[in-house]
Amino acid sequence: MQKREALRLLASAAALPLLSREAFSLFRAVHEQLPDQPALKSLDPRQNATVTVITELIIPQTDTPGAKAARVNEFIDLILTEWYDEEEKSTFMTGLTDVDTRARDLFGQDFVECEAKSQTEILQALDDELAATRAEPEPGRRRRRPPERNFFFMIKQLTLIGYYTSQIGFEQELHGEIIPSRHAACVPLEEEAAK
Repeated sequence: MQKREALRLLASAAALPLLSREAFSLFRAVHEQLPDQPALKSLDPRQNATVTVITELIIPQTDTPGAKAARVNEFIDLILTEWYDEEEKSTFMTGLTDVDTRARDLFGQDFVECEAKSQTEILQALDDELAATRAEPEPGRRRRRPPERNFFFMIKQLTLIGYYTSQIGFEQELHGEIIPSRHAACVPLEEEAAK
């Protein structure tokens, strides 16, 4: 997945209340809770390696740092631990197991041991399945409902939110400032009109 596509996904999510100023502040607070040294709470080392590879494939390092540098895997671990309920956490963990099962069925080894091309093939299949579920509206509904209980939907959303609310993603990729360097005061309209 290219960074341009990730930005497009972020822009489409920005219209939702999910990325309001309050939500941005909450997700920034999650980043601030990350310890200096990685300390996993929900993911075991193998699951963490899988999450790290998936997030880096979604937002790879290019001329700017990728998801791994932004510690998105640790962000996801903290969300799983402190924000997700048991059902959401179970969906996520089952999805991680499924990724390894698919990799072993197709390539005879765990996901993290596969070549990048094979890893991308698995993620593309998951994305295609997600797109198919999103294309079918629920009976009696005109609008499609996002499949919140889908592993790939969850990890894509967490990757995008984790990356773009990190200092690296916000400042180096989006060129935003978390704390502006100066304050531009308001100017009375009368003074502006007189100029």
